[in-house]
Amino acid sequence: MLQGQFDLNGMYKTGDVILGGLFQIHFFSSVAIQSFTSQPQQPTCSGVYALGFKLAQTMAFAIDEINRNSNLLPNVTLGYTLYDSCQELGIGFRAALSLANSQEEKIILNGTCSGNPSVIGIVGDPSSTPSIAISNVLGLYRVPMVSYFATCSCLSDHQKYPSFFRTIPSDAFQVRAMIQILKHFGWTWVGLLVTDDDYGLHAARSFHSELSLSGEACLAYTEVLPWNKDTDELRRIVAVMKKSTARVVIVFEHYSRVINLMEEVVRQNLTGLQWIASESWTVTVPDVLQTPQLMPYLGGTLGIAIRRGEIPGLREFLLQIRPDLHHNNSYGNSMVNQFWEFAFQCRFAPAPAGWLEGGGAICTGQENLENVDNEFLDVSNLRPEYNVYKAVYALAYSLDDMLRCKPGRGPFRGNSCATLQSLEPWQLLYYLERVNFTTPFGDQVSFDENGDVEPIYDVMNWLWLPDGSTKVQSVGEVKGSGEGEELILDENRIFWNFESKKPPRSVCSESCPPGTHMVREKGKPQCCFDCIPCSEGKITNKSNSLECTSCPEDFWSNPQRDHCVPKKTEFLSYHDPLGICLTATSLLGTFVCAVVLGIFIYHRRTPIVRANNSELSFQLLLSLKLCFLCSLLFIGRPRLWTCQLRHAAFGISFVLCVSCILVKTMVVLAVFKASKPGGGASLKWFGAMQQRGTVLFLTSIQAAICTTWLVSSSPTPHKNTQYHNDKIVYECAVGSTVGFAVLLGYIGMLAVLSFLIAFLVRNLPDSFNEAKLITFSMLIFCAVWVAFVPAYVSSPGKLADAVEVFAILASSFGLLITLFGPKCYIILLRPEMNTKKSIMGRGIES
Repeated sequence: MLQGQFDLNGMYKTGDVILGGLFQIHFFSSVAIQSFTSQPQQPTCSGVYALGFKLAQTMAFAIDEINRNSNLLPNVTLGYTLYDSCQELGIGFRAALSLANSQEEKIILNGTCSGNPSVIGIVGDPSSTPSIAISNVLGLYRVPMVSYFATCSCLSDHQKYPSFFRTIPSDAFQVRAMIQILKHFGWTWVGLLVTDDDYGLHAARSFHSELSLSGEACLAYTEVLPWNKDTDELRRIVAVMKKSTARVVIVFEHYSRVINLMEEVVRQNLTGLQWIASESWTVTVPDVLQTPQLMPYLGGTLGIAIRRGEIPGLREFLLQIRPDLHHNNSYGNSMVNQFWEFAFQCRFAPAPAGWLEGGGAICTGQENLENVDNEFLDVSNLRPEYNVYKAVYALAYSLDDMLRCKPGRGPFRGNSCATLQSLEPWQLLYYLERVNFTTPFGDQVSFDENGDVEPIYDVMNWLWLPDGSTKVQSVGEVKGSGEGEELILDENRIFWNFESKKPPRSVCSESCPPGTHMVREKGKPQCCFDCIPCSEGKITNKSNSLECTSCPEDFWSNPQRDHCVPKKTEFLSYHDPLGICLTATSLLGTFVCAVVLGIFIYHRRTPIVRANNSELSFQLLLSLKLCFLCSLLFIGRPRLWTCQLRHAAFGISFVLCVSCILVKTMVVLAVFKASKPGGGASLKWFGAMQQRGTVLFLTSIQAAICTTWLVSSSPTPHKNTQYHNDKIVYECAVGSTVGFAVLLGYIGMLAVLSFLIAFLVRNLPDSFNEAKLITFSMLIFCAVWVAFVPAYVSSPGKLADAVEVFAILASSFGLLITLFGPKCYIILLRPEMNTKKSIMGRGIES
């Protein structure tokens, strides 16, 4: 025997198989405080919710349609028991237990404990928190429950809630869909408001998790909206929103409580926000939120809405509803009667006290529903109704598949099948997990391993029309697939509630321009950062780059640091002012050598030319000309042949030059000794052949040094990036430093030897002595090359080549001027001194 009954508001229809339903027919409930000393009072509900009643009638319509379909569940009549949950956990839980256990006065068990359960499946509950509580209990008995509106992602745990299914996508997908919208419009700085229940708190957790993984956006703040109308807390939350720089606000809240938030928003005149609504309040009662007082703030709202569908015949079914005039108010308050009273603002007899005295009307039951001015008869925008429709059909198709089982081929123990007479809920659950059908609207319905349907949402936009009217229209959709979420938007149809009529900007920090990189602000979300210019040689060519990338070796960053440009190449060019000067000086020296050579050839028979070994003088002029010309090899872009030739030509030319001077000095010394008594034998060692042989021998040693250097480690062109980061210095790498040092050392040795011999004979009679000129020339030569070495080593890039060219030219000009300047002066300007008597003094002639 039942110990008592719950006083539930319900609607019933008999049948062979009964489906249960849980719907929110009322807004508000009043539950007495439990004292545990007396029998508790039954809760009461108030505030009829027309959409909730419409959802219950949609379930009734679907069952009626199935019963009229000869192809689905033939010879089986479906019935229903629908209860009002009043959006109250306790009431919804009482209703669910009543559906599972029945409220019959007596339960008679036979020996086999056989018999049908009160319901084989439940459509509902519409809210997440009651669905969690109910599924925790019904899941123990494997009673199928298909919700049409509970979206909490926590309910996707099929191990914890094995009998829970739903025809609405979970909040996990809704969150990802919203993130796609944020990404589409570039909104990276948003606020999040959630309701203080499982629906809102799990949504907040999903947002934090998804954003931390994707990095698409950051939450400027996360606030939990109070369950009741807590004015102080709402004032604080709106103050946070007003202070924040985030222009986009996402709200996960039940529409019946969004009004509390919006009243405070209006009070503080918080405008300029772009609202993003969750599915629970995107498509709502127009009279609640879409009012002239709120639309200046909520106009342009973007929202996620349940997939719209079409249910042919539903409106005609709704128009056939009639109240039960013989209804007993003591038990099972009639949903239809309460809705009728709400719709026509009347009361059934007997009317409450004072109703007639206050001018209230009595309901007759003959009122015309077509005169009702609310959304009850509007079937143009069926969204949660379509989910109810699919949920009923999912249970019906599962039952149909079960009853079509052929004995001996069933899925249960011993290949048995379930029968209508011994039906267990877990048997229907087996088929529900595998159900797959297509609605008349063309949507395929099946459940995945978590009990979720294929996710799809419509994207809605709240229009505030010029005439003051409002409209909620679809502007796109979000579909889920194995590869992620696909967002399709028609931006031309979106109404933006801003003066610019364009999407707002909502970022913590503006995107870093090219050439800068992001540096995170300590203690702030990743969307808040400073933009720091890249250092030289590094660039960013994309906005929001986390780091600068280095340019390739032969490239450098442009001044804007947004792309790499080829590095400037630097070498001693013929087009540079320095190169032009050195080239001109080299050619001048060559020209002067040629002029001097011409003068000497023209005056070759004069005493001053013939004196002091004229052949060596001609060789010396030719070698000096080569020295001047070899400097040109150091100018221009280095190439392999110029790098190999420049030092070899330089080394051989200067050795040839210094060898001539050395031999010339030794000849002077030998001539002086031969002029003395008994000294004639010294000249036989310095005849013309010996002089040529000595010069050739000394020069061949340098040629051997150069050949060994070129063969073992040849100089090659080299791109040097060490001197300047932003330039490439083309230079000739010497290859072997030892080879270069030996080449210079050999020249220096010959120069020092020439200097010492000339210094020893500097005091010989001036009439035939060149020793002073040679001493002075060698002093200049050695000074130039001693200064060259440190200057060459410390000079970067093309300056090193310039220093070497300068040393070549300076030493060459020093030799040319000191050795041949005085003679040219005598030949051209003092011909009277160019006589045998003046030159020979005592008659000695070379």
